[in-house]
Amino acid sequence: MRVDFTKMHGLGNDFIVLDLPSEQRLPSAAQWRALADRHAGIGFDQALVLLPPRRSDTDVFYRVFNADGGEVEQCGNGARCIALLLHRRRGGNGGDAGTLTMDSVGGLLHARVLADGRVSVAMGVPDFNPASLPFDAPAATATYSVALAGENVEISAVSIGNPHAVMRVEAVESAPVDRIGRALQNCARFPRQVNVGFMQIKDAGHIRLRVFERGVGETQACGTGACAAVAVGRSLGLLGAEVEVRVPGGALSVHWDGPGHSIWLTGPAQQAFEGRVEI
Repeated sequence: MRVDFTKMHGLGNDFIVLDLPSEQRLPSAAQWRALADRHAGIGFDQALVLLPPRRSDTDVFYRVFNADGGEVEQCGNGARCIALLLHRRRGGNGGDAGTLTMDSVGGLLHARVLADGRVSVAMGVPDFNPASLPFDAPAATATYSVALAGENVEISAVSIGNPHAVMRVEAVESAPVDRIGRALQNCARFPRQVNVGFMQIKDAGHIRLRVFERGVGETQACGTGACAAVAVGRSLGLLGAEVEVRVPGGALSVHWDGPGHSIWLTGPAQQAFEGRVEI
């Protein structure tokens, strides 16, 4: 079948966005992998599938598939790209089209396009309960020691609608992103795998971050990873409510007022091109 798609990205974290009339026509895992191939396919970190709303009070229901063909619960930069696309379809050229409510496997999100063109998404309340990731731990604590092939690493764990492990590092340039990222993804204590963030704190309002995403590898930017890092840093008393998160692809802004409040992710989103592909 032929499918129309829109190629989009948020700071280099890239996506294809597809409109499908029903979930019965979803590509298989092997087809997603073929489409994600950057030499023989289109190339993307995640595929975002827009489906008819399941609730009358929402604008869309969407599903997220990683480059390896596996489905995941949520994607922060992907949600921002979807919001921008829907905003433009409603005729909005600036931040004047109101709030969008988007439904997903990971739950409801509220988004708005700002006057400067950036997109803000409320990613929900960070959940530090290990069972929410899931993560095998008897109780929630600030940090955990995890044994990996003869060494112990210290992490914090939080769900932003999807699972995240966050490590503090002295410098992101020298962080063992690939080695530790892969090891934690294969760790039995994370039965559904995990996204792994490597956070360097510059001061209370600025961090640097690299993220090894499950099913993809290291990406140029990870929206939920940025939220996870700020939630962890704030819970440890090291960060303020407003934090600039510098990722390889650029800068994201994260705002979190603390426990019980939704965490907001803000940054640019761009449409690269439209196309049609045979699946």
